[in-house]
Amino acid sequence: MTVSREDLAAALDELAASVVRPEHGLTGPGSWSWRIDRESVLFLGGGRAALLQLAHPFVAHAVDQHSATRSDPLGRFQRTFDNVYAMVFGELGQALRSARRVHAIHTRIHGTIDEDVGAFRRGDRYDANDEGGLLWVHATLIDSALLVYESVFGPLRPVEREAYYQETKRFALLFGLRDRHVPRDSRAFDDYMRDMLASDTIAVGRPARELGEFLFQAPSRAAQPPLRWLKSMTAGLMPERLRAPFGLRFESAERRVFRASMASLRRVYPRIPERLRVVPAYSHALRRVSGRGDTDPIARFVEARLPVLASVAGFTRRAER
Repeated sequence: MTVSREDLAAALDELAASVVRPEHGLTGPGSWSWRIDRESVLFLGGGRAALLQLAHPFVAHAVDQHSATRSDPLGRFQRTFDNVYAMVFGELGQALRSARRVHAIHTRIHGTIDEDVGAFRRGDRYDANDEGGLLWVHATLIDSALLVYESVFGPLRPVEREAYYQETKRFALLFGLRDRHVPRDSRAFDDYMRDMLASDTIAVGRPARELGEFLFQAPSRAAQPPLRWLKSMTAGLMPERLRAPFGLRFESAERRVFRASMASLRRVYPRIPERLRVVPAYSHALRRVSGRGDTDPIARFVEARLPVLASVAGFTRRAER
């Protein structure tokens, strides 16, 4: 089943009715969503989340046939996180607008799978607003965020993990996914992830492999060391059965890098002043809810230099090819 415009409208009406303070967005200060999703270290799980998404043939073929990932990786990265952070930290109106914009884009993304892969056969149709595909993409973000956060800060207590998961159901509504579509609690969510990863719904085919390789191709000599490191970290975070299909090595050298890096992150990252480690969108949101304006100057300074850093790493040169 696909999420129609009417389905989305009903979900957004339900969401809007549940929000007490629209200026605080979906959850607001003090929520577990803000506490966890503000941490810049979560970008470490970005490669994992992307590969897990591509391991669903619907997602892989949609990205391969319709996305600008190959021609404009930096632009796609920026657009994706603009939408994500508008949903997490923006006012309710911003979140709803982002939801409608993403759904409208998805309505133009449909086609056919061009291979036999896992449970799917050549010629099977996919739709970007498919309920199952949307739930999988949503779930990979939650699962990857929790994995990285707990790896660095230590395990959440069950009540904290449950609170975070229940908040994520509000974000599911932004994609038209109602309670009947999503696992009821964090334990059911863990069961869903385990069952999906063990099923033939998750299978790495040709476009998934090619796009996975593209994610870690160094566009310049300067980018080679950090991308090698990121690839090793992604391999360590990935489910074991998906490493080989994506060509991720996790032998003794990669294991040493992963273990040493995680040990350093656990020791150092939590001691970095919060002001320096949180994402700019969180800093902007704090100023907004405190009545000090919508823009944090230090966060804006950092944002303005992100394209420059990406250019130094060679991403813009890749986009020009």
